[in-house]
Amino acid sequence: MSTKITSDDFGHTQSGQKVTRYTLTNSSGASVKILDLGGIVTEINVPDKDGKLGDVTLGFDKVEDYEEKPGYLGALIGRVANRIAGGQFTLDGKTYNLFINNGPNSLHGGKIGFNKKIWDVSIENEKLVLRYVSADGEENYPGELTVKVIYGFDEDNQLTIDYSATTTKATPINLTNHAYFNLAGHATGHIKDHAITINADSYLPLDENSIPTGEIRPVAGTEYDLRTPVRLGDRLENVPGGRGFDNNFCLSNNGELKLIAKVEHPLSGRYMDVLTDEPGIQFYTAFWLASMTGKGGAAYGQFGAFCLEAQHYPDSVNKPQFPTTILRPGEFYTQTTVYRFGLL
Repeated sequence: MSTKITSDDFGHTQSGQKVTRYTLTNSSGASVKILDLGGIVTEINVPDKDGKLGDVTLGFDKVEDYEEKPGYLGALIGRVANRIAGGQFTLDGKTYNLFINNGPNSLHGGKIGFNKKIWDVSIENEKLVLRYVSADGEENYPGELTVKVIYGFDEDNQLTIDYSATTTKATPINLTNHAYFNLAGHATGHIKDHAITINADSYLPLDENSIPTGEIRPVAGTEYDLRTPVRLGDRLENVPGGRGFDNNFCLSNNGELKLIAKVEHPLSGRYMDVLTDEPGIQFYTAFWLASMTGKGGAAYGQFGAFCLEAQHYPDSVNKPQFPTTILRPGEFYTQTTVYRFGLL
């Protein structure tokens, strides 16, 4: 590896905390930019078929936009990613009530999740290492949770995210990154000309509140069958409800780091592979992304990007039939996800 890491000032939060932006650049000039605020990935600059670098992830130019605008663009999500039904769970006989911020549900960590925290940063072995200690009772979750996230960007244009955590009390944990991708370039406005493959034989159907019903349903014969390449423009509005995808796909990688998804964009020549050791991946096509102004004045909005968030299943803490998200003292939580960018 010969990744160069530099840093610059990105401004201050509304409470006066300094925000630093780190740039990881490989020998070809491809780069990833990450904030200590929320571990936010603000830019991913990779080449197209003509060798021209382009930024393929949505983001903002100012700290206040990351603080005020919705969508969790590019951020680390915790303590629990995705939805918890009714904002409530019971663990070891005690019931915990969480902040409600998504209809009747608690979403992406609560009122002030990991995406709004300033993380401690160090540079180790050409990688960016972020650390955060979530206090016992923060967002009403039990236990002091010590989290480490390592971002690496290598010569093969692979962005690798390694997560680890320990706790002082039993607690649910489900970490992910909420990057929004558009392989045509972040400002192009629509993802209909992307083709996706997800190596999943089953998915989780949802109730009216976007909570998994508890059923694990085969994708065969449904609009959720993405096991062979599907052009998104041919599928988005055919998904029941016409709102595109916002579903967890169930993976059979058995805890091993495996290729589980591929997105191709023929016009730019770019592709993105996703590898993970997690049991699920949330595929989201940004139906709910508010119309707003992004980097460089770009217009962002509905179906303008896609997310592939490797994680455990939504609402697992209330679904004993799902893979557990409970971490106990003495145990070690780990997760690895790789986003690999290349040319068709």
